[in-house]
Amino acid sequence: MKAYIPLLSACLLLSLVTSAQKDMSAVIDAKAKAILPKLIEWRRYIHQHPELSNREVKTGEYIAAHLRSLGLEVHDKVAKTGVLGILKGDKPGPVIALRADIDALPVQERADIPFKSTVTAEYLGQTVPVMHACGHDTHTAILMATAEVLASMKKDLPGTVKFFFQPAEEGAPGDEEGGAPLMIKEGVLENPKVDAVVGLHIAGGLEIGQIRYKPGAFMASSDWISIRIKGKGAHGSTPWLGVDPINVGAQIINGLQTIVSRQEDIVKAPVVVTIAKFHSGVRSNIIPEEAILEGTLRTLDPQMQKDVHARIRKMVNKIGEANNAGIELSIDTKTQVTYNDSALTYSLVPSLEKAAGKNNTRVSNWTTGAEDFSFFGEHTPALFFNLGGMPKGGDPMKTGGHHTPDFYVDDSMLDVGVKAFCNIVFDFAKKKG
Repeated sequence: MKAYIPLLSACLLLSLVTSAQKDMSAVIDAKAKAILPKLIEWRRYIHQHPELSNREVKTGEYIAAHLRSLGLEVHDKVAKTGVLGILKGDKPGPVIALRADIDALPVQERADIPFKSTVTAEYLGQTVPVMHACGHDTHTAILMATAEVLASMKKDLPGTVKFFFQPAEEGAPGDEEGGAPLMIKEGVLENPKVDAVVGLHIAGGLEIGQIRYKPGAFMASSDWISIRIKGKGAHGSTPWLGVDPINVGAQIINGLQTIVSRQEDIVKAPVVVTIAKFHSGVRSNIIPEEAILEGTLRTLDPQMQKDVHARIRKMVNKIGEANNAGIELSIDTKTQVTYNDSALTYSLVPSLEKAAGKNNTRVSNWTTGAEDFSFFGEHTPALFFNLGGMPKGGDPMKTGGHHTPDFYVDDSMLDVGVKAFCNIVFDFAKKKG
């Protein structure tokens, strides 16, 4: 009989550990469900009071007051208007950072909802409508709720959780610094040093209660392209006496698309070149002297990004030269490829499954959307995943897209995001231990 005692002890210990793990997940589920009404209230307040990038003053104050009420160590005005919260658990363990972005966009909201935004603000010298047209209000509220749940579990919490409420994810205005690079520059990944960083993004075309993730490259790099074409003005009736910058611009737009369709191996990874702004001329019979083109480049492979940069420069300059037009070209990298550390991702898939259920948690394809969360991943292992925001039974093809006036989020299951974050914190500590 004595020979069986060690085996029985081991089995009992395993049973107790497994039971404790299940109980912790059950506690998280209950607390996330209980806090959902407050989460929705916070989300709708933030939605109704949006602020543009690097101008999130009131939003930052709102977040900081909440974190202080929980007893967290709070640093405000991080990267101008951001907030850093630090929660130290009563048990030893690693340091994990959870991130939410807090800025809104210069978009006029069209959705007929009680908490519709009617805010206006100044953007690059113009008065513009402001709207949370990308779901950052939901990210912020989810992380505020996560902080409250984890603070209530402090005695069981292993290690330290750092809460990054990041401003200017959509890009700082003009030549200002901002966003994730400025937070990193100001030291949010240090003191204590972060072992991993995790973030989420609401997906307007993904049904609520669903989670999607992908190891490796997940979201595209983002480059902003600006092209100034210097031509020669002339009367519209005598184009041979001038250099038509509009004609040159049209050639450039068509030429850039051949980089995608004929020059890059899109089987390897997608490439997107979009010219979204073409400004020139004042009158129908005057050939103008200048034209300005602006757009974006998206790639999912760093080497392809460099190659496309070189091809754009060659294409644009050669077309200008062929037409005797002057060219001023700039390519400004706004984000890198958002890369999910494969080992970290696979180790935390069970955490996502606890939050949404196995049937609702799946690997997705990559996306040509971009995120400055990518900069955190250059310094520490990172995981970024999508959370559904489309009403059940909705049609993704008819749902208002991100960055559009009709963007809409069903907030009835945002507690899934809270459950995901909280399970990740506890499971990461167990795996690191």
